[in-house]
Amino acid sequence: MLAADENSSMRQLKKTPTGIGGFDEITGGGLPQGRPTLICGGPGSGKTLFGMEFLVRGAREFNEPGVLISFEEKDTDLIENFSSLGFDLDDLIARDKLALDYVHIERSEILETGEFDLEGLFVRLGFAIDSVGAKRVVLDTIEALFSGFPNEGILRAEIRRLFRWLKDRGVTAVITCEQGKGTLTRHGLEEYVSDCVILLDHRMIEQVATRRLRVVKYRGTSHGTNEYPFLIDEGGLYVLPVTSVTLNHKAGSERIPSGVPRLDTMLGGEGYYRGSSILITGTAGTGKTSLAAHFANSVCLRGEKCLYLAFEESESQIARNMRSIGIDLQPWLDNGLLHFHATRPTLFGLEMHLVTMNKLVRDFKPSVVIMDPVSNMISIGSAAEVKSALMRFIDSLKMEGITALFTCLIFGQHQDLTEVGVSSLMDTWITVRDIETNGERNRGLYVIKSRGMAHSNQVREFVLSTEGVRLVDVYVGTGGILTGASRLAQESQDRQEEKERTEEIERKKREFEARKLSVDAQIATIMSGLKAQEEELNKIIGEEEERKRRLERQRTEIGRQRHAD
Repeated sequence: MLAADENSSMRQLKKTPTGIGGFDEITGGGLPQGRPTLICGGPGSGKTLFGMEFLVRGAREFNEPGVLISFEEKDTDLIENFSSLGFDLDDLIARDKLALDYVHIERSEILETGEFDLEGLFVRLGFAIDSVGAKRVVLDTIEALFSGFPNEGILRAEIRRLFRWLKDRGVTAVITCEQGKGTLTRHGLEEYVSDCVILLDHRMIEQVATRRLRVVKYRGTSHGTNEYPFLIDEGGLYVLPVTSVTLNHKAGSERIPSGVPRLDTMLGGEGYYRGSSILITGTAGTGKTSLAAHFANSVCLRGEKCLYLAFEESESQIARNMRSIGIDLQPWLDNGLLHFHATRPTLFGLEMHLVTMNKLVRDFKPSVVIMDPVSNMISIGSAAEVKSALMRFIDSLKMEGITALFTCLIFGQHQDLTEVGVSSLMDTWITVRDIETNGERNRGLYVIKSRGMAHSNQVREFVLSTEGVRLVDVYVGTGGILTGASRLAQESQDRQEEKERTEEIERKKREFEARKLSVDAQIATIMSGLKAQEEELNKIIGEEEERKRRLERQRTEIGRQRHAD
C-alpha cells in the first residue's frame, strides 16, 4: 500500500502541448490534458488567437484534430482573419483536422422564446467533436453563451455543467472570456471551476503598448507565476519565459576574431571567446559602429550568420557608411548571412523589444548578435529595467552559445559609468575615446577587461581609413600621449635626433680610428728607435765582452811566457 501511495504521489499530470513558442516552457509542457483551461483578458489581448493557434498547431504538429465554436465571429470571418497569420483553415477543414461552427445567440430572442439551456450546444458540440475525432476544443467567448441566463444561480450551475461535460468527453478545452472589473472574468465564476486560468493583458505604459501573460492558477502541477511579455506577429503568439534565466551555461575555449588583427593581438592574440558578451563604449563619433561592422563582416566571411539589431541607423545607412571604410556588407545581406532589424526603441515597450529580439534569434539562428547602441533603450525604461532586460537577453544568448556584442554611448570620459549600467554583465569591455592635443582630435582604444585571457593594458591609436580600422601605437612622451599629427611630428623629430646621434657616433668613430692610427705610427717610430738603440747596445756589449776575452787571453799568454803558476 505504501509503495502504491508513493507511485501515486509521483504520478505527473498529463499535459497537452500548445506549440505556442515559450508558453509550453512556462507551463512545463502545455495545458492540462482532458481538462478545461480558461483564457481571460480584455479586448484585443489575443484570446481568440491563443485558442486558434492551440487548434492549428495541434492539428499540424501533434496530429490532434480540433473544434472551434464561436459565439461572436462567423466561420468565414475567422478563416479570412487568420489567413494573414499563415493559418490555412480551409485546408485543415478539408482534411478533417478542424471543424468550425458559429452559434448565434441573441438575448432578445431568448426572452421571447422563454427558457434557455445548454442542451442544444452539447448536441452541436458533440457532433462536431465526433465528425473529426477532436482532441482539442475551443469555445470563444463564454460571455455570449451565458447572456441568456438572468439568474446567477442558474448561471453558476450551467457553467459547472459545461465544464463537467467537457471533462467527461476527455477533450482538452480552451474557453475564452472577457475580463471583468476587479475580477478575472465578467461573472467572476468561471475561474473557480477551471483547472487552469491564463490571464492575457494588453496595457499602455507611457503611450507604449505591452502585452503580458500570467498563469493565474494551474491545478496539479508547478508553473511559472510571473508576468511574461508576449508578442503577436505574422507567425502568431510568442511568449518570453523571463524566469528561465540561469547561470548554468557552459563556457567554451573557442576563440573568434574581431575583424581587426591588432585588436585580436590585444586580446591574447586570438580575439573574443565564442559565446561571450562584449561591450564597446565611447562617446559619439569614436567608431563604435565601425568596430561592430568589422566584427559582423568577419563573422560572415567565415560563413556564419550575424543578427544586427540597430536602434539608431537604418540598414541602408549603415551599409553605405561602412563602405567608406572599406567594409561592404551588401553581399552578406544578399546571401542571407547578415540580417538587420532596425527599429526605434520607442516603437515598442522594453519587454516587447526583448520578446522580439528573442524571437528573431530563435527564427534566424545566428552565431553572433550585435546590438547597436544598447544605450538607446534607456528612452523606454529606467536604467534598472534596461539592465534587467539585457541580463535576461544576454543569459538566453549564452545558453545558446551565441556571441553578443553591444555598443554603448557614454557621455564625457567617465569610462566606468555607462548609463544603463551593463558593464558588469560583460566578459570583454573595450573603450574608444577622443584624444585631443594641439587643436587636433584623434581616437584611442584600450581594453578595460577581458575575462579569462591575458589582454593588453596599452592604449592604441584608433584610425579609420579607406582600408578599415587600423590600430597604431601611440607615442608616450614626457608631456603624455601624442596622437595624429603630434605623434607624426614627434616621430619625425625623434628620427632626426636619432640620425644626428648616429652621425655623431660615426664621427667619433672616425676620430678614434685616426687617433689610433697616429698613435700606432708614433709607437712604431718609438719602437724602431728603441730597436736601433737595442742593437747598438748589444753591439757595444758584444764588443766589451770581446775586449774582455781578448784581454783575458793576453794575460794568460803573458803568464805562460813568464812560467807563472
